[in-house]
Amino acid sequence: MKFTTQLLAAVLAATGLGLTHAQAQAQTIKVGVTVSATGPAASLGIPERNTFPLLPKTMGGRPVEFIILDDASDTTTAVKNTRKLITEDRVDVIVGSTITPNSLAMVDIAAETETPMISMAASSRIVEPVDAKRRWVFKTPQNDQQMAVVIVSHMIGAGVKSVGFIGFADAYGEGWWNEFNKIASARGLKVVASERYQRTDTSVTGQVLKIISARPDAILIAGSGTPAALPQKTLKERNFGGQIYQTHGVANNDFLRVCGKDCEGTLLPAGPVLVADQLPADHPVKKSATAYVTAYEAAHGKGSTSTFGAHAWDVGVLLQAAIPVALKKAQPGTKEFRAALRDALEGVKNAAGAHGIFNMTASDHLGLDQRAAVMVRITNGTWRLVK
Repeated sequence: MKFTTQLLAAVLAATGLGLTHAQAQAQTIKVGVTVSATGPAASLGIPERNTFPLLPKTMGGRPVEFIILDDASDTTTAVKNTRKLITEDRVDVIVGSTITPNSLAMVDIAAETETPMISMAASSRIVEPVDAKRRWVFKTPQNDQQMAVVIVSHMIGAGVKSVGFIGFADAYGEGWWNEFNKIASARGLKVVASERYQRTDTSVTGQVLKIISARPDAILIAGSGTPAALPQKTLKERNFGGQIYQTHGVANNDFLRVCGKDCEGTLLPAGPVLVADQLPADHPVKKSATAYVTAYEAAHGKGSTSTFGAHAWDVGVLLQAAIPVALKKAQPGTKEFRAALRDALEGVKNAAGAHGIFNMTASDHLGLDQRAAVMVRITNGTWRLVK
């Protein structure tokens, strides 16, 4: 004889042996996700969306349901998605968004509803400082500050003396400008020009001409996804002969496709997963990075792996580490479980992800160190590890 969930709960409650009906229905852990699967950031959000079906269907012995919405790279939609997932779907944790402006807009909602949030966007402003609001927020991508250190160190080693900067006119670009300018100045690099552009712009000729006129040895483009190709292609059209650097925001195959031959020789910092097969055997992230590449390519074909999808994979790594701990204190679907999950995420130690080893603390809600970054050169349309 088969019992429905309601009948089983009633029988167990009547005999004093089990959960109430509401508790019985709350056994599934709900993960609410908003990604930028369309719009300017689609090349980043699509591999993220594609990664969630690859994550375990049970964690801590409980079934996990991923409820995934598209925010179309739009901040207002990301906020609406977040409120819907929390108030209507009653999720236990929020994941997203793909890009920094959307993620920053979601922080207030996570704090207001006391729902743990894991962002897949890069800016350190999403999690720093860990104040009353950001104590609920974590993230998986490397901080712009970490990657800026890698870029500046390479510039110094290559003999670069002066550099120009062009970045998005939003929180991503400003975050990069603040971190890069601070580190470059401290290391003796002279920033001779700084320009901005919108993700949806179709021309940056004016900005590029201003930068070239300053005669920098190198130029850093602080963009992400395919819109970051526009300044690069314009620089090539205007015969800029210096070294071009990009950020880890372009580490996906769609960027290579759109930028084409104009990307040749470009340098960028990236997570180890981008060149997992080229990492030395003793690299601490090689095994965990290769695990993601194997899983993603089995589902989507050889060469399809994206560092952005790996940020979603690392969300799974964090949840697998934190959920069993939180379950010892409370049941899914409750305020107590959300609080316990927040505490458990903050306590994650030595969790091996596709991008690095996570060690969270009360003051560090990223938990990655410099092992989470390598320098990569675009050579013949492919990513090559710079040793």
